[in-house]
Amino acid sequence: MNAPEKLFLPDVQSTPDDRLLAIQKVGVKGLRYPVQLLAANGHSQSTVATLAMTVGLGAAVKGTHMSRFIELLEERRGVLSQEGMFRLLEEMLLRLDASSGRIEMRFPWFIRKQAPVSGVESLLDYDAAFIVEREEVRYPTLTLAVTAPVTSLCPCSKKIADYGAHNQRSLITLEVRLNAMLGIEELVRIAEDEASCEVFGLLKRPDEKWVTERAYDNPKFVEDLVRDIALRLMKEPRIASWRVISENFESIHNHSAYAELSGSNA
Repeated sequence: MNAPEKLFLPDVQSTPDDRLLAIQKVGVKGLRYPVQLLAANGHSQSTVATLAMTVGLGAAVKGTHMSRFIELLEERRGVLSQEGMFRLLEEMLLRLDASSGRIEMRFPWFIRKQAPVSGVESLLDYDAAFIVEREEVRYPTLTLAVTAPVTSLCPCSKKIADYGAHNQRSLITLEVRLNAMLGIEELVRIAEDEASCEVFGLLKRPDEKWVTERAYDNPKFVEDLVRDIALRLMKEPRIASWRVISENFESIHNHSAYAELSGSNA
């Protein structure tokens, strides 16, 4: 039997474009994919990441090859480290014949925590992200982001009330551009240390007493949170630049209190 005739299919994406407008970012977004990521303790953790993968497109080229982004993930095997994000970026740029690109990988990250008095263990989830990017001839950069839930207690409420003080759940987001590797757990610990109190997945009654009193003894405005965390980040040599966001979901108002602070360690 004769072999089937090879079908020629035109590569429309690679055809010239006469509008001559370069596109800064083109690619795929909202792609969910299972990954294994390396933790600071050397162990790996399986999670499901949501990815945005984009490259710069030259002015004379009609389109990028969207399937190649997925092929890149399908061909990758093993545990992915922060250093591996740089290699993944370079492979993407090579495959897409691009000089600039960005990979944003957002994922839930679980940390096993021990209750402060009883010692019972439980997992707590955090939102985290790796963002690796290269702009034309510049060196690639890696940004680590985490969002940590914490407790904040209002200093004003404590000062003016005869008893008690209102507190609330807060979300602290840290985004740091790295010049050396920094673990997710390390960044989370900075946020939790500077809050009125950290939160836990599981608490017994003695633990509940401890966290309540810890928050009462350590009141923080939203402004205090971002300033205290910023001072910690400014002392960290592995961080090149940083941004701190705190949103306090008020228990006595139907709105949030918000603060944001950013800076560079250069």
